This record gives sequence, C-alpha cells and structure tokens, in this order.
Amino acid sequence: MSTEESESRPKAREGQTHHAPAPVRVSRRPWVWTGAIALAVVVALGVVIVINLAREPFEFESSLMIAVADGRTPIVTSVALALDRLGSGLVSSFIVPAVIVIGLLLWRRPWAAVFFVAAIAASGLVTRVLKVLVGRVRPEDILVHPDFGSFPSGHASNAAVIATALGLILLRTWVWVAGAVYTLLMMGSRMYLGAHWVSDVLGGMLVGAGAALIVWAPFAEKLYRENRLPHPPIWQKVEPRPHDA
Repeated sequence: MSTEESESRPKAREGQTHHAPAPVRVSRRPWVWTGAIALAVVVALGVVIVINLAREPFEFESSLMIAVADGRTPIVTSVALALDRLGSGLVSSFIVPAVIVIGLLLWRRPWAAVFFVAAIAASGLVTRVLKVLVGRVRPEDILVHPDFGSFPSGHASNAAVIATALGLILLRTWVWVAGAVYTLLMMGSRMYLGAHWVSDVLGGMLVGAGAALIVWAPFAEKLYRENRLPHPPIWQKVEPRPHDA
C-alpha cells in the first residue's frame, strides 16, 4: 500500500457521520406539545369522571364490561393474568426497568439510561397522584386484586412509558411497533380482567406516552448524539479512531 493511500483512508473515516456526530439542533417543541396535550386530556378526563360521573363509569363502559366478562375463556384469562404479573409490583417497578437500564449501560448508552429512569419516575408519579385525586371505583366483576384507584391504569401507563422511551432511544421502527403492540395488549388485558374501565386504560396510555415525551426534551440532543456513536458492549475494547489521536 502506498503512503498516499494510507493517508487517505483515515480522512475517509473522519467523514463518516457515525464516527463523529456533528453538532445538531433537535426539534423539541412539537413533541413537548404533544406530551403536554396528552397529559391535559388525562386531567380533563379525570375532572369529568369526578364531577359529572361521581367517579362512576360511563354508560357504554358498563355495557362493554358485561360483554367482556361474558366472553372470558380459560386460555385468554391465563394470558391476561400473565400480563398482570408482568405489569405490577416489583416486576414492573424495579425488575423490568433495571434490566433495561443495565442493558443500556452495558451497550454504552448512559444518557439513555438516565432518560429512561427519569421517564419511568415521572410517569409513575403522575399516575399515583391522579389515582389519589380521582379515586375512581373499579369494576365489580374483577379477577385480580389491584391497589386503590381505577383511573388511570398503572399497567397501561407503565407499558406506554417503556414503549415510548425505548422508541425515542433506539429510533427503530420495529421498536415502535413492538412497543405499541405490548401497550395495546396490556390495555386490553386490564379491561378483560375487570381491573379497569376503557377510559382508565386510555388515560394510562396517555400518561405514559406524555410523560416520556416531556422528559425527553432536555435529553434530546444528548440522546441524538449518543445514538449516532458505535455501541459495542463494554467488554469489547474500542479501538481509538484516527481523528481522536
């Protein structure tokens, strides 16, 4: 190999954007507004439930719950109960988030790990406050023993915040699709088990997605730059790049 060729290759590598992310301005405002509107809708729905419905369900929700209870089958019930365990208690609050955070750290995404924890905490806090303030009654034909307050659904908000946060971190279509499917399954399982009304799971989904979008804003540029860097696991040695010398 000639000297001219050897000198030209490092320059070509320097030009590759995934090795040297350039300064960038990430548009935050549309996403922040989307998150704020989602949370505003939840608050408005909570006000309607408390004032107009006296914490009772909408009429169509009662009819739908009767139909769902009449159509239960052993197989679907088993799946719904499995989702109930996945989305409650220590599993959803600590184990699942811990596994995701550890994975992000192992694959050199520290800012993503910080953002994910912040989004989970924000969603959980908003969900808990709304549960206490609204104090909505749960359906009577219920197959599980959840905590106090039916609105919004904690399972739905937890699923939505995980799906939205990972979508914003990884920026992959399949992640968004998988997250949407997981969230919809969790929402459906909560209604199927009689743990929540329809408006509860919709409210939970909006809380989780809205909280993730708002918390994402201060991390946006750091996450974007971090996403464009290579992410080998920490046990693999990263060779110094020519422009770093």
